[in-house]
Amino acid sequence: MSKLLVPVRQFLRACRRSKNEIKFADSMGVSLTGGRTLLSTLVLRRLLHRTLGKDELNVGLLMPTSVYGVIANLGLAMDRRVSVNLNYTFNQNTINDCINKSEIKHVITSRKMLERFPTLKLDAELIFMEDIPKKVTLIDKLTGWVDAYVTPICALEVALGLTRIDSDDLITIIFTSGSTGTPKGAMITQNAIAENVRAFVERINLTGRESILGALPLFHAYGYSTTFWLPALTELMGVYHFNPLDYKRVGEMAKKYNCVLFPTTPTFLRGYLRRCGNDDFASTNTVVGGAEKMPMELADQWEQKYGHRPVEGYGTTELSPVVSVNVPKSRRDDYKNWSREGTIGRPFFNLQARITDPQSGELLPNDVQGMLQIKGPTVMKGYYKDPQKTDEVIKDGWYSTGDIASIDADGFITITGRLSRISKIAGEMVPHALIEEEIDKIINTTQNHTDEDKPEVVVAVSAVADVEKGERIIVLLQSKVEITPQEICKKLQNAGLPSIWIPTPTNFYKIDTIPTLGTGKLDLREVKKCAEKYSQQNNTKNET
Repeated sequence: MSKLLVPVRQFLRACRRSKNEIKFADSMGVSLTGGRTLLSTLVLRRLLHRTLGKDELNVGLLMPTSVYGVIANLGLAMDRRVSVNLNYTFNQNTINDCINKSEIKHVITSRKMLERFPTLKLDAELIFMEDIPKKVTLIDKLTGWVDAYVTPICALEVALGLTRIDSDDLITIIFTSGSTGTPKGAMITQNAIAENVRAFVERINLTGRESILGALPLFHAYGYSTTFWLPALTELMGVYHFNPLDYKRVGEMAKKYNCVLFPTTPTFLRGYLRRCGNDDFASTNTVVGGAEKMPMELADQWEQKYGHRPVEGYGTTELSPVVSVNVPKSRRDDYKNWSREGTIGRPFFNLQARITDPQSGELLPNDVQGMLQIKGPTVMKGYYKDPQKTDEVIKDGWYSTGDIASIDADGFITITGRLSRISKIAGEMVPHALIEEEIDKIINTTQNHTDEDKPEVVVAVSAVADVEKGERIIVLLQSKVEITPQEICKKLQNAGLPSIWIPTPTNFYKIDTIPTLGTGKLDLREVKKCAEKYSQQNNTKNET
């Protein structure tokens, strides 16, 4: 079995290569060399091995994006456990539902973390990172030091049982965002993470001792794979801040450590653009936006301020998660072969992509829109203890993403929208995301907010049932938006949108906060609820 397919075995070698160089650092002042990282991981592994039950496979984590959050995940991987990073933006019932679904008995966390959620009660026994030093014995320290700096890697792998890890074994369970329904636990294998990191490195052409900036939460698949495992398995240094909304501090960390690579989301990118200094991201020439569409005006503004143009990538939790990335021109001479704005790029070398008809499953030709399906080694093993939902999305190794897209003759993929976000109105398909994009452009060009008072998300589009047309479009606007619905509709007409796409002014509703998830993405389930609620209230008012 290849060592490449087992991430923790790669990690051992990466730490040895950088034993005297900084491997991980965070905004709380923690900074560890490769040697100290390996030592800390080995010591924690010994403690976890004594604390956790022999047959206790799945272990929860409620940790911030930090060096110790990384060490906690590595300690579990070193002890051949499956990490389950819990989404602390969920409510208590949903978190506990994830705990119970995953059969978790222990959750690794910190008291500082729980101070942020004083009413949170978890259905599991807690292991506090602050208590770890008190439990470390002299033997733990001596053994850890010898293994970290002296013991040959091959002998260490055998002693820890790492050679018994199979590439198809689970490394983590990542719960989906729950934006469109109840969160499902995607089972991600050792091989999937190793292959995803390998493909990302190859596509972006990452080399040498560059720094990657991590602010995405570890419970998010994009953060877990790129900002945690990517530096853990390579020469990269990982730099962390626990709150992606603390824009100025994130910018300070980027500047302090000359971070080059920054995986993030366009929603967060807007905040960094407005609130960070003009030189904070001067060295960050590889900004990869994922989880949502990259607006061109945002890319223009970022390039104007920092001199580097952010690019768009794509992935899903079930695909471990990255599928494709446009390549910035700073990364490789032939970047034009691997970058095309308006698309999500070409799929990684180890993946296949195709477009099928959502109803019939028939394979569709180039430039025809349909269901995007992906096949390859990064496809999840399935949803944890949910074979029915697994069978709904994976057939013959092909994973149906739920995204409507097209693939051109050169292999570039263009996402039109989610199947769940396309309405059928008077027989025509109407994509919610494209309407949102156009309205967002209108608001940005007609309304000036100060840096401090501009909301991150100002518009969300949904739909409700309609007796005559099947469905009708509902637009939720953030309450600070000043332009009227009538003006928006007129500008949508001027922009050339099909008339069937344009909502009527009476179907616009202002609310204080557009529902979003912890990653900045729209919470589509809550958006739908709001649309139905306001639409029903309006109908009741009209009836009376």
